[in-house]
Amino acid sequence: MAWACRLGLLLALLLPVVGASTPGTVVRLNKAALSYVSEIGKAPLQRALQVTVPHFLDWSGEALQPIRIRILNVHVPRLHLKFIAGFGVRLLAAANFTFKVFRAPEPLELTLPVELLADTRVTQSSIRTPVVSISACSLFSGHANEFDGSNSTSHALLVLVQKHIKAVLSNKLCLSISNLVQGVNVHLGTLIGLNPVGPESQIRYSMVSVPTVTSDYISLEVNAVLFLLGKPIILPTDATPFVLPRHVGTEGSMATVGLSQQLFDSALLLLQKAGALNLDITGQLRSDDNLLNTSALGRLIPEVARQFPEPMPVVLKVRLGATPVAMLHTNNATLRLQPFVEVLATASNSAFQSLFSLDVVVNLRLQLSVSKVKLQGTTSVLGDVQLTVASSNVGFIDTDQVRTLMGTVFEKPLLDHLNALLAMGIALPGVVNLHYVAPEIFVYEGYVVISSGLFYQS
Repeated sequence: MAWACRLGLLLALLLPVVGASTPGTVVRLNKAALSYVSEIGKAPLQRALQVTVPHFLDWSGEALQPIRIRILNVHVPRLHLKFIAGFGVRLLAAANFTFKVFRAPEPLELTLPVELLADTRVTQSSIRTPVVSISACSLFSGHANEFDGSNSTSHALLVLVQKHIKAVLSNKLCLSISNLVQGVNVHLGTLIGLNPVGPESQIRYSMVSVPTVTSDYISLEVNAVLFLLGKPIILPTDATPFVLPRHVGTEGSMATVGLSQQLFDSALLLLQKAGALNLDITGQLRSDDNLLNTSALGRLIPEVARQFPEPMPVVLKVRLGATPVAMLHTNNATLRLQPFVEVLATASNSAFQSLFSLDVVVNLRLQLSVSKVKLQGTTSVLGDVQLTVASSNVGFIDTDQVRTLMGTVFEKPLLDHLNALLAMGIALPGVVNLHYVAPEIFVYEGYVVISSGLFYQS
């Protein structure tokens, strides 16, 4: 049922269900997350408690008289969730039930207060997904109040009806909660699926171990594997296990997500292997400000002017043979790209002729951001672009002069291309319809922390 699915998703907020690095990402859900779930979970819980009450069989008269009983309303004024260290989450709820008893000669209404208590344990399934189970569930019923105004119902009958209602609730309410938890497990099982990163790449999440529960948070280590054309991206060296310090990020946030260095290394290796960082830079030949032609190059390199007396288009073929490097230091994230740039000109027969090639080093400032459920980034050039001539078919090349030209025709297209890729983002921990709100990003030595609120869009 739709309401069961919605409540299942709400309960899933209690769990750090996915991660985003290889091999270590740590996700913590803090007390503030439980407070949020407690508030938005009241309405779905009310609907879940709308169980069916079977007829009460009245033997007090001369003939057996079935009395129909229906729940008119369930109101949950209080729902409280708390962490139990070393165990899981405890649910405490107060619910007020209103019943209509269809007895002769007139129906009457009863109200019954109920206290619910359920302890949930979170473990790991055989397919490395979270599994939630109810380890204990109990309810405590108060005294029913009668609202019929006629006092025509015998006290003995009311006692029997109340006893019948309480017995039904004792049997059905915990079962209803247990069924909801099973729905949560079905939902969590989908988290092992592939999430797209790019047209030919995906990321898959799985748990590394059972969660750690303290009185302040629940923490889960997860494994994220990036795939390119169905094949996993494997880092060349074994990664050091990632341990997230206890006091990081913003105090009082709902979620604290720690992303290790390996996430960034894996993502950059994926982009490099996919060839996504490669690009060809061209210009409009008849444009007045176009510097990508042999005439502009000829003013810096005489041999180019000699070989191409007429202006011809120039293409910069940018290829990244080396994997980009992400460097995470306190309050500072940078990228280093080392592209190989081949400069080619179009000859009179429309074939490309290689003029020269450059080994380039570009240092970039990396600014991270979060949009709904994705980590994104933008870059800007940090310092000067470093150039070294790798080969030349046009004689001596003054790198100082070429650097000025490269700063004009190379940097902006490179940044535009790279920022478009980083804007695609990579999935962060989350469940369906759950978004990060007001996130704050902190860069530490070798890892990144995201402190954020959560918003569930029903």
